Amino acid sequence: MQRTKISSSLTMSRLVYGMWRLGDDEDTSADHVRNKISSCLHQGITSFDQADIYGGYEAEEILGNALKGSNLRQEMEIVTKCNIVAPVGRYKGARVKYYDTSRDHILKSVDASLKLMGIAYIDLLLLHRPDPLMDHFETGAALDEIIASGKVRNVGVSNFKPWDWNLLQAAMKSKLVTNQIELSVLAHEGFTNGDVAFHQTHNTPIMAWSPLAGGDLFLKSNEKLLNNLSNIAETFGVEPSTVAVAWLLAHPANILPVLGTNSLSRIETISQALDIKLDRQTWFEIYTTALGREVA
Repeated sequence: MQRTKISSSLTMSRLVYGMWRLGDDEDTSADHVRNKISSCLHQGITSFDQADIYGGYEAEEILGNALKGSNLRQEMEIVTKCNIVAPVGRYKGARVKYYDTSRDHILKSVDASLKLMGIAYIDLLLLHRPDPLMDHFETGAALDEIIASGKVRNVGVSNFKPWDWNLLQAAMKSKLVTNQIELSVLAHEGFTNGDVAFHQTHNTPIMAWSPLAGGDLFLKSNEKLLNNLSNIAETFGVEPSTVAVAWLLAHPANILPVLGTNSLSRIETISQALDIKLDRQTWFEIYTTALGREVA
């Protein structure tokens, strides 16, 4: 499995297993979750993406139950996120869904994540969403503080625009190491609106959430694109979804797709995308179909 250097202290597998649907599975037993993790590790997928809000604030605990009494943690890089407060689970008393990037919230969130997952440190903590009410001096100092404490090894962000990134980074001693943004053959705006170019300029690896567009790729409205992917997939002997992931991997921005599925059979084939090499014309053939028109 290809590895990507995120920082001087962290490398991650080029493909990341996303756990946002972990709590949606009919079977959330420790054994079943361990089987998913083991299937990933067998392919060289060692990086796992969590968030405190996943599963109504229960997914981290589901993972923690699976890690108990095993040596799996030693083989994993664990990413998690904080700062979304939704009126469910531990925050069911909230009057409204909101973002909280205060020092108090960040520190309490980290402690809660460590406890629920039963781990000593978090490899990478991301702020889940940009906060329009963020005091960047307070937030930046809090992120520096949790790194200094040893509870978190690296910090980054998710869904931040370049100006959000610059604002927060300006108030930090530590370096932000990644931005997890939506990228797929359907959500391709980042390739032309400056989001991807910004991180290429800073040589910052990008994590891509929903690389299969949350399943929208398979809707009838996207039939032409799916047919295109299917024709290409047939030449490689893989599924169309594998080609969609390979399309992201072909970009020089060093993108790490975050792939989430509860199906063990699908997990077992995730790494096939790394074997697909798309030439420039094929990449643009897919892009043109996704755009619905010829490039200018």
